Amino acid sequence: MPGHYFSLKIMDIEKKIVLTGMQPTGILHLGNFLGAANNWKKMLDAYTCYFFIPNQHAITVPQIPANLRHGTLNCVAQYIACGLDPEKCTIFIQSQIIGHTELAWILGCLTPLGQLYRMHQFKDKSSKNENIYSGLLYYPVLMAADILLYNADFVPTGEDQKQHVELARDLAEKFNGTYSETFTVPSPMIEKTGARIMSLKAPEHKMSKSDPDGNGTIYITDEPKIIQKKIASALTDSTNKIANDPERPGMVNLLNIYCAATGIATADAEEKFKIYQGYAPFKKEVADALIALLEPVQKKYKSIKDDKEYLQSVAQKGAETVQPIAQGTLSKVYRKIGFLGN
Repeated sequence: MPGHYFSLKIMDIEKKIVLTGMQPTGILHLGNFLGAANNWKKMLDAYTCYFFIPNQHAITVPQIPANLRHGTLNCVAQYIACGLDPEKCTIFIQSQIIGHTELAWILGCLTPLGQLYRMHQFKDKSSKNENIYSGLLYYPVLMAADILLYNADFVPTGEDQKQHVELARDLAEKFNGTYSETFTVPSPMIEKTGARIMSLKAPEHKMSKSDPDGNGTIYITDEPKIIQKKIASALTDSTNKIANDPERPGMVNLLNIYCAATGIATADAEEKFKIYQGYAPFKKEVADALIALLEPVQKKYKSIKDDKEYLQSVAQKGAETVQPIAQGTLSKVYRKIGFLGN
């Protein structure tokens, strides 16, 4: 009987691209960490990951230049502290890459003005601020350029930014339909676990860096005593029963925080805490879980936050990685719309 020989060729499967970022305006808070950064690090092996610091978006509202420069590098440190290993992903600064604003102008010329006026975030922010600049209105177009420049497949984002990703999808499809296939049509990637962490003092609102009541926000650099104090004073109610009851937003917020920090399912947490009479022991466990979760983050952050040379080298390496990609996309777009090459 003749022998049969089979040659198997193992081919590398090209990884899908994930792109996202957070503005460099202060220290990340618990909502940023549980709803975003802590989930990003789980993607490093499965995807080609680009994490950027959108400092061009930051200037849609007034910034103190020295603070913005410091905050941008500090954001690199926070990314790394949160588990974004620069050996496994690309971290870069938006303003250091040629292509974002150039592509945004071209996409803006395809964007109906009415579509920008209908953006929820613009309507919300403009209703609270008398001094509104055009950059705030144009923000979603620049975000679309950020995404399409690298042909990202997925964009990890919160529900409040989902509409902006949908605009990026619309613009990709419109450009592709007008000029031929050019851009990947991106999809939002919304993480349900820990995705919506609310203020400890006003649980009907999301936790925010700009919360006027500092006790409503937990920052990733808060020391254990501060975390304990903030959780202990978190708004609850007089029921004293630990339950996932939507009519009790303060209680639900703490339960969500505990489950996101520990990975325990909500139903299992309810079962665990049903023996408690009163909130004090429950709040202590929430605080303990957060302290344990943030301890390695804080340790790493303290070790690198003042190493300016290292942080700049990470950003430089990131720029060197993505600039050729951005330039390639931009050159293709220029040719398709009729611009002369350089």
